[in-house]
Amino acid sequence: MRDAYHEELDSIGEDLVEMARLVGSAIGRATTSMLDADLKLAESVIAADQKVDDLQHELEARAIALLARQQPVATDLRIVVTSLRMSADLERSGDLAQHVAKLARLRFPQSAVPHDLHATILEMGQLAQRLMAKAAEVIVTKDVDLALQLEQDDDEMDLLHRALFRHLMDDRWKHGIETAVDVTLLGRYYERFADHAVSVAKRVVYLVTGEHADEIQQPTPVDGA
Repeated sequence: MRDAYHEELDSIGEDLVEMARLVGSAIGRATTSMLDADLKLAESVIAADQKVDDLQHELEARAIALLARQQPVATDLRIVVTSLRMSADLERSGDLAQHVAKLARLRFPQSAVPHDLHATILEMGQLAQRLMAKAAEVIVTKDVDLALQLEQDDDEMDLLHRALFRHLMDDRWKHGIETAVDVTLLGRYYERFADHAVSVAKRVVYLVTGEHADEIQQPTPVDGA
């Protein structure tokens, strides 16, 4: 009975990793569909989000059943409760990737992103994908140090987000209000996607240590290291 119980706990973790893999792929493909005005790719991203939703629903059902049947305590309880919260972060990340793809579909056959911002949006999309890949690795390895690094990695997304706004506010902006709104929304989608990846990593820290990430003293870099 206990072996089956722990197998169920393990399967919840496996579903979280699969969700992270799916939403990481989705944000990368959605970015490509946006920049290349690729309608077929955008439609595939939009349709694929259903699988992420289904995984979340299945995970929630199993987690609630475990809570009811096993009444876990201590570490096992943290695993179940934290997994539920991580699944919500990952489901929302999938929605954000879908939003990017829907904007690509809305503006087809044009791209919502003017050529002079292609490089910035591409970089934001690639960074979002890397952050989610690292979050998936954290779920697998339970590496607290790696999890804590994600918040520092997210600083790069914040810098890109601010750079995007500086471009929009520049007096030389010539792409009109509609495009400015599109780009503003895109920047927000990527920034929030990155925040959810960081949130997943922070929840792993809590799962492993019982402490919130903000309460843990991060190591100070050694000079010359």
